[in-house]
Amino acid sequence: MTDMSQGQTPFRCVGVFGRPQTEGLGAPLRRILASIRQQGTAVWVESETAKSAGLTSAESDGQASLNGLAERIDLAVILGGDGTLLGIARQLAPTGIALIGVNQGRLGFMTDLDISQVESELPAVIAGNYVKEERAMLQVAVMRKAPGSTARTAVFDAPALNDAVISRGAVSRMVEVEVFVDGHYLHTLRADGLIISTPTGSTAYALSALGSILHPGLAGITLVPVAPQALSSRPIVLPEHVEVQVVVNDGAGTSLHCDMQALTSLQDGDKIVVRQGSHKVRLLHPKGYDYFAMLRRKLHWSTNPLFAGRPDPLPPTETH
Repeated sequence: MTDMSQGQTPFRCVGVFGRPQTEGLGAPLRRILASIRQQGTAVWVESETAKSAGLTSAESDGQASLNGLAERIDLAVILGGDGTLLGIARQLAPTGIALIGVNQGRLGFMTDLDISQVESELPAVIAGNYVKEERAMLQVAVMRKAPGSTARTAVFDAPALNDAVISRGAVSRMVEVEVFVDGHYLHTLRADGLIISTPTGSTAYALSALGSILHPGLAGITLVPVAPQALSSRPIVLPEHVEVQVVVNDGAGTSLHCDMQALTSLQDGDKIVVRQGSHKVRLLHPKGYDYFAMLRRKLHWSTNPLFAGRPDPLPPTETH
């Protein structure tokens, strides 16, 4: 189970990250910095973010690379969309540094602070009033046989917070893969692709491929076919401790990506090995965070005009 508990300890030094080259980055970034500095908390800015926003040295306590910030901060504030947060989270996961996202993208399933909430919510989070949870990750490797050899060696290894996706890319024909779970043959899949997803990733690409939404309190792994040839090929949820192996039968033009960021090409005979990662991402939310309210808002549930203006129903009790 993912830990979801209340924070108590204030943060000593905050690092702020954005997506470099984003238009209009300066104004929201300065708003975040001002909110943090008004509390007297030390704040550093990732150097490429600062450069893109045109920040001066006087507007923060310092600028440094991601690795440099990781040595001094205990909280990362990430301005952007879920993609920006994913990239930073994958790099900071081994450090155990907590993250909170300020949404400057579209849906923002993980970046749940709006820029308009920075002054009202962020100071409380920095002071120790927050909800924290740990999100499970995957570790993904590609094993390949060298010419003339029967043994496979790793040619790619990367973590994933959302998913690992085997995709046909621009090739017009289907991918064909053999899927094994803990050494047991599951099936041979012909499809446009295969998504191997964490609960966090269940609201990303896996959702658009008709996969189930998994609560982040679970630590399972979901296999979701993308446009399978056989209608009987359905998503399946597996325990978190299993090892998934996918052998590529027909890999011409096929690729693998982790969180739509780390990418490698695949060849016939490649074996993709996916298991639970050794690190977790520490994700923070403002006090009062409600996962189900977030889903309802982002996915526009209960938006039928018949429900307009109705208060949220109360949970059933002995008298209700």
